[in-house]
Amino acid sequence: MSLILNIETSSTNCSVSISKNGKLIDYIEKNSSNFSHSQKLHIFISEITEKNKISLKNFDAVSVGIGPGSYTGLRIGLAAAKGICYALDIPLISISSLENLITNIDFNGILISTIDARRDEVYSCIYNNKKEIIREEMPEIINSKSFLNYSVDEKILIVGNGQFKCKELIEFNSNFNWNEKILIPSAANMGKIAHKKYINNAFEDIAYCEPKYLKEFKSNNG
Repeated sequence: MSLILNIETSSTNCSVSISKNGKLIDYIEKNSSNFSHSQKLHIFISEITEKNKISLKNFDAVSVGIGPGSYTGLRIGLAAAKGICYALDIPLISISSLENLITNIDFNGILISTIDARRDEVYSCIYNNKKEIIREEMPEIINSKSFLNYSVDEKILIVGNGQFKCKELIEFNSNFNWNEKILIPSAANMGKIAHKKYINNAFEDIAYCEPKYLKEFKSNNG
């Protein structure tokens, strides 16, 4: 059995959930352009545990969105997750914020998960229809030909808030599809991945785990 506290703060969305054996029990989140994570995160953790009458000491692990995304948000989320894991001596699980976006998608084609990275750049990862990575996570500048090679033989679905930049800049064809309902990572999507990693003992070293920035850290970059 796995009872896991999930934390996602890689975007403007401050999000916390509880999952049991991969199934969502409850979640609480607030999407605010003010990045209120430092004020809201620990309040949300207290609220969701009290509401569901679950003590922190009952959790088997904590999973955290590891990025890419907002540098500040990632640091806040990871610091909170590490603190809980260290205090309770339970495992830390990291989950890609790009993988988070495709968790509940059923699409017979190529999945491209994107997160806006300022200017004409996005963070992206490309998956096949089994949600296996066929091109690793990376930051890339979008131009008129981006992702066109993947659309030659298959349909493409682009999700995440980087899709608007893609739609604006790419000379896309009829094989391109968009889902504007899936824009930012949520802790509500983390249960299945966290449970799978838990049963496989895919844990992070609490002392050395760092956010996956994908780009060089800059203090004025959010």
